[in-house]
Amino acid sequence: MKRATFQEAILAAAERVFAVKPFNNVSMRDIAREAGISHAAIYRYFPDQRSLFIEAFLCGAREIIGFLSEITAKSEKGDIEAVASAYIDYLIENDQYFRMMTHFMLDGSLTPEMIEKLNIAERKIFDHFDIMFRKMGMSDPVRPLSHAFFAGLHGVLITFKNYPGRDRPAVRGHIQKIAAVLTDKFKCNVKNS
Repeated sequence: MKRATFQEAILAAAERVFAVKPFNNVSMRDIAREAGISHAAIYRYFPDQRSLFIEAFLCGAREIIGFLSEITAKSEKGDIEAVASAYIDYLIENDQYFRMMTHFMLDGSLTPEMIEKLNIAERKIFDHFDIMFRKMGMSDPVRPLSHAFFAGLHGVLITFKNYPGRDRPAVRGHIQKIAAVLTDKFKCNVKNS
C-alpha cells in the first residue's frame, strides 16, 4: 500500500474512533485496531497521537471550508443564514470535528507547528465569513465581526448540544432557532453600520 493511501486509512480509522470516544480516552492502539494494523505501524506515519488528531481534524476542516466556499460563491448578497445553518448542521452531524475543534480551542499543550496548522484552517473559515459580511455591505475591517460570528455559533453549539430532556431532532431545531436569532443580530449590525 502506498504511503498516502496508508495514511488516509489511518486517518479514516481515527475519525471513526474519535466519533465515538473523547480524545482523551482514545489510544493509538484503539486507532490501530480500527485500521486493522499494528500499533507500531501508526508511528511510521504519525509521530504521536496529537499529530494524528490534528491531521484527522484537518480532514473535517477541509470539508467545512469546501461547503462554505460553495455557499459564498452562490450568494450574491451574503446569505449569512445559509452559512450559519450549514455550519451548525455540519458540526452536529460530524460531532467528532466539533469536539476536536473545541478541544483545540481549550488545549494549551500543542506545539507551535500544530497551532499554525490549526490557525491556517481557522483563518480559511474566517475568510468565508468575511466574504459574506462584505457581500452584505459591511465595510472593512470585517474580521472582528467574523470572529464574533464564529464564537457565537460555537457558543450556541456548546450551550445547547446536550440540552437535557430533548431528543436529537429537538436539540438540532433549538440550536438552529438560536443561531437564527444570532444571525438576525449580525444582520441588524450590518444595517445599522
